[in-house]
Amino acid sequence: MSSITEAPQKNTVTTQNVSLYESVQNICNEVADKIKLGNSVKTILAHPKNELIINFPVLMDNGEHRMFKGYRIQHNNILGPFKGGMRFHPEVCLDEVKALASLMTIKCALSGLPLGGAKGGIKFDPKSLSKEELRRVTRRFTVALSNNIGPAHDIPAPDMGTNGQTMAWMMDTFMNMCSPEQKVNSRAVVTGKTVDCGGTLGRETATGYGAIMCLEEWARLKAVDLSQCSFSVQGFGNVGSHAAVALQRHGAKLVAVNDHTGTIIDEQGIDAQDLIKHISNTGKLEGFRGLKSQSRESFFSQQVDIIIPAALENQIDEKEAALIQAKVIVEGANGPTTPNAETILLNKGSDIIPDVLANSGGVVVSYFEWVQNKRTEDWDEEEVNNKLRKKISLAYTAINDIRLKENVTMRQACYIKALKKIESVYDQRGIFP
Repeated sequence: MSSITEAPQKNTVTTQNVSLYESVQNICNEVADKIKLGNSVKTILAHPKNELIINFPVLMDNGEHRMFKGYRIQHNNILGPFKGGMRFHPEVCLDEVKALASLMTIKCALSGLPLGGAKGGIKFDPKSLSKEELRRVTRRFTVALSNNIGPAHDIPAPDMGTNGQTMAWMMDTFMNMCSPEQKVNSRAVVTGKTVDCGGTLGRETATGYGAIMCLEEWARLKAVDLSQCSFSVQGFGNVGSHAAVALQRHGAKLVAVNDHTGTIIDEQGIDAQDLIKHISNTGKLEGFRGLKSQSRESFFSQQVDIIIPAALENQIDEKEAALIQAKVIVEGANGPTTPNAETILLNKGSDIIPDVLANSGGVVVSYFEWVQNKRTEDWDEEEVNNKLRKKISLAYTAINDIRLKENVTMRQACYIKALKKIESVYDQRGIFP
């Protein structure tokens, strides 16, 4: 047998050493105390229902086997099957995945979806592997998870470092382990698949478009003309790029972009579609229309009306918050703003559309895909986007009403709505036996 090596492990837990899991638990506890949430429900939500850690070997192209570490956290399923993304990234760790699974529970509850919260991932850099190696990693992890996922139990989806191809591999692996009579229904074991393999139109753009639908609601209530606004985007992957394209359709001007490769700024405007093509060809921001990379600080201090953080968690801390001058922060990423930074921004008069609302478009359209698979239906993109807009609008209006009635922040209002929904179900169903 070939030798076995371990995949390189980075010890970084989260950016700037702020625990996202602690932040999520703190806001949950704060809101739970405010609404006098029952102690039993509070205790249940403080812990994931299941924590799976899997170490597994994969054959690499050079003939050696390499060990990988994978996670699947199933936080809560009182509202329905566990639902959440599958992340491939060097900084995936237990703390991060637990936090993201908790956020999914809140996100599904406030969006009115019959789903619970989960999250998973594998700790490695997908860009360092060939396509065949990625396929083997994905299939091997799916086999290891097979007894813990399913279309009526736990439904993974794409996240950072994964895509429709990843989900197609996961689905195919799962289906090939099912009995013949289960195969048709097993298409719904994952969402975010390629359209040809049972995915839905509108899923790829859903998170970015959903963020801008939230911004549209904010602008309507604030009487802000988006066509007169400037904006910046941090992270120009799936979420950030689609959000930028959608916002530019309103006439807003993109003037600054930051990602792990650097920062570009052009006050005359950056065309989002052209930048997508440039990054696809070069893999970096620098060089777009001759622009030189600038500092991270210059990105956050750039005078804009709207900032869309759509990268990793904890990217906006006290230092960044002190630089930001925007009217509104639209959290396309999960947990991009630390609690201390949020306090600074709110005291400066900036509004924050929190992650559990702003990036809920992804899970909403994942739910639509799940429904289509179960019904063996195919909806056109217009129908998907119209249904998404309705969901976003209803959720935003309800949360804004809670904010005004309870005199709380938008984030607190989101948690109030979600926790009350979860508590109501627990009260009516009880805890077995």
